[in-house]
Amino acid sequence: MSYWKVVWQHFRKKRRAMAGLWVSVFMAVVALLAPMLANDRPIVAFWQGRLVFPVFNEKLRPKTGQWKDLWNPEVFVFQKPFGDPPSWALWPPVPYSPSEYDLLENLSAPSRKHWFGTDDRGRDVLSRMIHGARISLSVGFVAVSIALVIGITLGGLAGYFGGWVDALISRLIEILLTIPTFFLIIAIIAFLPPSIYNIMVVIGLTGWTGVARFVRAEFFKLKRLDFIQASVALGASHLRIIFLHMLPNAMAPVLVSAVFGIAGAILTESSLSFLGFGVPPPTPSWGDILSQSRDYIEFAWWLTTFPGVAIFLGITAYNLVGEGLRDAMDPKLFE
Repeated sequence: MSYWKVVWQHFRKKRRAMAGLWVSVFMAVVALLAPMLANDRPIVAFWQGRLVFPVFNEKLRPKTGQWKDLWNPEVFVFQKPFGDPPSWALWPPVPYSPSEYDLLENLSAPSRKHWFGTDDRGRDVLSRMIHGARISLSVGFVAVSIALVIGITLGGLAGYFGGWVDALISRLIEILLTIPTFFLIIAIIAFLPPSIYNIMVVIGLTGWTGVARFVRAEFFKLKRLDFIQASVALGASHLRIIFLHMLPNAMAPVLVSAVFGIAGAILTESSLSFLGFGVPPPTPSWGDILSQSRDYIEFAWWLTTFPGVAIFLGITAYNLVGEGLRDAMDPKLFE
């Protein structure tokens, strides 16, 4: 069997890691399908003699309340004409927009109408959490991708060339490690306009040091092995040796670090949103929902419980996957 098949066999034997993997996959599916799971527009409708998909077309957004008020949750059709409604429509399971205000329903407790209740502006909490999953996971994956690119590049250069290149990059890593990462992120974001892209970039630019150290150590070990020495003796270029021979053999600890990094990025984004430095409103995120609960914690328990549980499950799931992957990739445990 190949190396990765052996790793998968060992990973499957770890129940907690598999549970974390299924939770991670579930959250990723929810994030990808967020517009079709929670929206104030139908997924598909027969309108003016043709089949349309309002959930993907902003021009087909109805005026506030027109379409939703005609929705029947049992048969998914309109009960009476109103303006120019479609003949029939299939609505999302949660027929509310994450940014739609309804001040008559503000701070409503969980019910059949609003499964997770509403916030202080009457917005459906479940809809905001579904769309918030997309924000939180996007920040995690994009930030880690940026960190991987920088960390692999600098760590590979330091480990392969050594000498003054290694000394320069190592000193840079040590300087960044002396600065508390979270406070550095806050300091940088405070001078930037509020944007989810700025948060992704800043988290990525400050989170590459661990990856670089892993890659550097692996390259130092690999370049002394016989197959690398043979490639050098045969006259292979530096790029060929690095990308074709060394990097594929150094990726195991990097993947483990990346999984842990996703959990860390989700926590960082939630913390920034909680402190008011996160994504700008009305874009929903788990940390932003949790931040709203500070003024209503004594009676609006759902504003604290549901986003808190989501953050806890997301971070725990990725940490369990990372631990399982780390153990599964340990050659000492191979049978």
